[in-house]
Amino acid sequence: MKLGVVFPQTEIGADPGAVREYALAVQDLGYNHLLVYDHVLGADPSHYQGWSGAYTHEAMFHEPMVLFGYLAGIVPQLELITGIVILPQRQTALLAKQAAQVDILTGGRLRLGIGIGWNAVEYEALGQDFHTRGRRVEEQIKLLRDLWTREVVTFEGRWDTVTAAGINPLPVQRPIPIWMGGRADAVLRRVGRLSDGWIPTLAPDHETAELWERIKDHARQAGRDPAAIGLEGGVRARQGTLDDWVATAGAWGKMGASHVSINTMGAGLTSVEQHVDVLRRFHEAAAG
Repeated sequence: MKLGVVFPQTEIGADPGAVREYALAVQDLGYNHLLVYDHVLGADPSHYQGWSGAYTHEAMFHEPMVLFGYLAGIVPQLELITGIVILPQRQTALLAKQAAQVDILTGGRLRLGIGIGWNAVEYEALGQDFHTRGRRVEEQIKLLRDLWTREVVTFEGRWDTVTAAGINPLPVQRPIPIWMGGRADAVLRRVGRLSDGWIPTLAPDHETAELWERIKDHARQAGRDPAAIGLEGGVRARQGTLDDWVATAGAWGKMGASHVSINTMGAGLTSVEQHVDVLRRFHEAAAG
């Protein structure tokens, strides 16, 4: 089981020096990967009656692909992961190009986690239809993989059309692994049929284990080997003690997780040094 970290998006600040310091520390500590959240826009809740979203305009989010371009030359040993990028609110061909470029710059160390999101405000601002996002994402996955593996693509879908064109250069990984987040029934079916892995933001409990088994059943029904689907578990530093964090990682391992990431956001940490100290203690305890 590979250990990674969740980039402290909302707490790292806008200083590129702090981002560099943090990423170098993650690499030096021996972590395998760095997972980054994604939001393009934050809504002002005072304008939306009954707003219940997890983030607002006050929450900071670095743009993942631009951030990865910066980090590729700083931490060449780390796998970089979007966890997740909201695919249906983006132009498919453009994201294919961006992901291919990151994959090249990292030497084939990009894992593209995708999802359909929950924030209709972002969809409106980006000119995309919030209500068709679930149906559109499956078409997008097919087109992404075509663009990553073929020099010339002709594709005619409901939302995207490509006529005898391709991206150049192609990525190192052909195709780049696509993982998915979410837990709705439609998502679980989609993971089983189409995804290279699952990134749930859940605890490693009995309910999550049942969802994982459903994904594997969907994979079998689609003629796929369930063992080929990875699982990214999570540990939240804001909950419990170091012993609890290690126990949570162990529970994910027993469930069959291929990867586990520790998230230090929301734990009352106020500096890069404090985040890194938690990462150090966790890695020493979990990897020892």
